[in-house]
Amino acid sequence: GVVESRANIRTRSAVVRYAPDQVALSRVARALDKLGYAAHPARGAGAREARKRADRKFLIRVAVAGAIAGNVMLLAIALYGGALSGIEPFWEHTLRYYSMGLGLLSLLWPGRVFFTGAIAALRTRTAHLDIPVALALAVGGLWGSYNTLTQSGEIYFDSLAVLVFLLLVGRWVQHRQQRGAADQVELMLTLTPTSAQRLMDDGTTKRVPIEAVEVGMRVQVEAGGSIPVDGVIESGRTQVDNALLTGESRPVSCTVGDPVIAGATNLGSPIVLTVSAVGDSTRAAKLMALVASATADKAPIVQFADRVAARFVVAVIFLATATFAIWTLRADLRTGIEYATALLIVTCPCALGLSTPMAMSIALGRAAKRGILIKSAAAIEAMSNPTKTRGALILDKTGTLTQGRTRVVQSKCDMALLLAAAALEQHSNHPLARAIVDHAGDGAIPVANDITQTAGAGIEGLVDGHRVYVGSPAFVAERTEFDDNASLLVQGMLDEVLTPVVIADETGRVGVLGIGDPLRDDTVDAVNALKARGWDLHLCSGDHSEIAQQIAWQVGIDHAMGGASPEAKAELVRSLRAQGHERIVMVGDGINDAAAMALSDVGIAVHGGAEAALQAADVYLTSPGVMPIETLCDLGRHTMKTIRIGLGVSLCYNTVAASLAIAGLISALIAAIIMPMSSLSVVALATRPWRRKGEH
Repeated sequence: GVVESRANIRTRSAVVRYAPDQVALSRVARALDKLGYAAHPARGAGAREARKRADRKFLIRVAVAGAIAGNVMLLAIALYGGALSGIEPFWEHTLRYYSMGLGLLSLLWPGRVFFTGAIAALRTRTAHLDIPVALALAVGGLWGSYNTLTQSGEIYFDSLAVLVFLLLVGRWVQHRQQRGAADQVELMLTLTPTSAQRLMDDGTTKRVPIEAVEVGMRVQVEAGGSIPVDGVIESGRTQVDNALLTGESRPVSCTVGDPVIAGATNLGSPIVLTVSAVGDSTRAAKLMALVASATADKAPIVQFADRVAARFVVAVIFLATATFAIWTLRADLRTGIEYATALLIVTCPCALGLSTPMAMSIALGRAAKRGILIKSAAAIEAMSNPTKTRGALILDKTGTLTQGRTRVVQSKCDMALLLAAAALEQHSNHPLARAIVDHAGDGAIPVANDITQTAGAGIEGLVDGHRVYVGSPAFVAERTEFDDNASLLVQGMLDEVLTPVVIADETGRVGVLGIGDPLRDDTVDAVNALKARGWDLHLCSGDHSEIAQQIAWQVGIDHAMGGASPEAKAELVRSLRAQGHERIVMVGDGINDAAAMALSDVGIAVHGGAEAALQAADVYLTSPGVMPIETLCDLGRHTMKTIRIGLGVSLCYNTVAASLAIAGLISALIAAIIMPMSSLSVVALATRPWRRKGEH
């Protein structure tokens, strides 16, 4: 009945997909509980409440551990003082028993998490970091209890209680950082309403749970309200704030026929929507599901760190056994246990296992805050050093280098002729027609009659009693004459990578419009920045080859391919791979980019992309343009540098600490104080502030 299961002992989480008709949820939950996982829903209000309860429980655990550690240390001070200046046996025994009681309480309640983690790791045959910690706590607790009961030797409950407290503090800091990164991403869904105002057939409205809303229903959204579903406006005109999902800082004007997305805010007047998607089918939910997989995904550097940590755990246990044997033979059993316990404590590879995943988690949160939603954590590493890996970056034109909307860029036409053209084009759905109508603005568009369209060429009809022709130069030239001046205008617009549209009527009036998709203001700067970082840039567009070459020349890209089909884009990826490029990144926004994205090492879907591109992509940019890619590169380089420093610090610390412990130069108490400091230093390193130049 279980379709898929993925467990992550490092984050103490598991994701299970199962068939409800084949296995009961309670059975799945019991199986997870045996492995040390408390089952709760993956997303939604129930999941958030479960996390809040877990947070409170963990914080209470930390507080109790701190209180116990403080009291045990007070008892230890009294015992140490008594050992120096003398103490009555009754009080010495009493203080030792109190220390044992509090110490064992610390191990069995706050410290229980280390034992459950170690047991879960052993059951799954994983060399987890909790194993040496649990072993050190168990050995120290048992030996301290034996010495207390026999009234001989040292007790280690002060060291153990402090160790439990400091370890829990370190884990709490790690937990808060990871939770902050996840919360930044989940913010998209937390603001989506849990109910909707359904518009009934009789015109009345009824508040219903979002689960009761179906595709095709009509929903009313009041002014100032949050849109609960994806839909198309059926009636009303308003402005919508999409900043949460798309990163657009300005409200977008919407009217009948325009699509809106769940999570957006209706800033204007009330509107009625026809539902097109609801719940997990909405665009926001799909993006959330894609990004959520990044927490379970492991980049190669994370996998490397996990392998090192796992082998280090085995090495620590071996060294502790050898230390115990050597010092027992050279001195006595008590000395062997003390030094072996100190070694287990001080060389716990927590910092080693903590540095890489924490740096990655924080990077995911920082990226999300800047409108970069990362589905695969491997993308962070892949974008970090293009020079070392001969990185190739393939850029689509429309919506990436350009603004992604067709409009009139040049107009060599009088207003009367423009309005006549708009009268014809308002009957067409072609993007060029919409650009002409938009360019006419609020002018008084006349009525057109006897309209005839020629697909892919132009349109003609009667406007104010005169026949008007609008279309390609060839289309208009077949029907009327226009002078050399108009021909020169047409050629000039072609040279500027614009689509010329000629407008003429039977009276001899002629006008020319240059329609195009303008470059974004920051495109040239962003392209230069990417080239400076070592990327080999390629422009791959479905437009004519001449247009692609001209755009590439304008922005400074050395390689360009025009007229590219989906198959051609995929073949380009294979060709670059054969040329020795180890890291290939595909940036696009359409269905025709999905195949190339799937073949690339990193697929980046830009703002407003098609669903197929979003599914194939590893990264989704909520803001348009190329500049976010530059931000992702800088963040990747910063993250990888942080990881390397953290791994270096951890390995150096553990090597030195192990040598001191084996030599018998540090006690269990000193080990308990030093060890968490290494973890906290790695946390401080991973959380150090980062921002790109120009950010505030």
